[in-house]
Amino acid sequence: MDASRHLGLDLGATNLKWALLERRGDAWSIRDRGQTPTGADEGADAVLDRMAALVGEASAGADAPGTVGVGVPGLYDAERGTTTFLPNLPPEWTNLPVVAELGRRVGMPVRLVNDARAFGLAELWLGAGRGCRTMAGFVLGTGVGGVVVVDGHVHFGHDGTGGELGHQTLLPDGPPCTCGNRGCLEAFARADRIAAACGTDTPEEAVRAARAGDETAIAGLARIGSWLGIAVANVAVTLTPERVVIGGGVAQAGDLLLEPVRAEVRRRVHVTDLAQLEIVPAELGPWAGAIGAGVHGASVAAVTPSRLAS
Repeated sequence: MDASRHLGLDLGATNLKWALLERRGDAWSIRDRGQTPTGADEGADAVLDRMAALVGEASAGADAPGTVGVGVPGLYDAERGTTTFLPNLPPEWTNLPVVAELGRRVGMPVRLVNDARAFGLAELWLGAGRGCRTMAGFVLGTGVGGVVVVDGHVHFGHDGTGGELGHQTLLPDGPPCTCGNRGCLEAFARADRIAAACGTDTPEEAVRAARAGDETAIAGLARIGSWLGIAVANVAVTLTPERVVIGGGVAQAGDLLLEPVRAEVRRRVHVTDLAQLEIVPAELGPWAGAIGAGVHGASVAAVTPSRLAS
């Protein structure tokens, strides 16, 4: 069976990650990957040039890709191929025609995808969601991203925002969220809230402290896990997924985070069989966004994989 190759780019405020993928039928593998500083302060044109250079480098050998997918940290217009709101990048990224500009530079098809949906595609095809028909995912980082998979398809909704699980309301009069609502999961479980709950400067420090036995950090992760567990419980009774995948750096805390999540789900869900639900950490780490963007660029998101067929 002939192989095709596809490049995924994950546009972050700090780093630009890339992954070169190979597809043989329904099987995907990672041929190469890497990262370079985004250099967002140099301007959008410079970043697009840098992205094009990465595509050029990947196209120089025998494994040249035929498509490019770009994961973006925010909102985009799939029909127009523009970014609409990327909160962690300069304002010039608002309504920027990324597909047209990057496509002109590289001479191949380009597609945009939200980075959390890219995470879901990656984990579905190559990670912790392999073999699932129905899956949900949460990515805890600067914000809280989400993804929903139904019958083997990532659900994008009519405008690409389907699956924004981080913006479900947990407490109507809760703390303000960056989206403009109050009491979203993100308002309780984003990176700065995790660090504050654990008495550390960063979530990474929180994980290290909790693993070392720091009681404040352990208790903080338990509180974050409880809020996350309420969100997972909402998803469990709505979708009855086979698996919920938790990603982001704080997922490295393992059961220090996941056991409070599972306990909260057991406390709240009584209408579906929880024996059929697994709550697991993501497997692909910081590369999931680039990997999933590459999958999306190949348009496989619209195809039900035969391995999932009835």
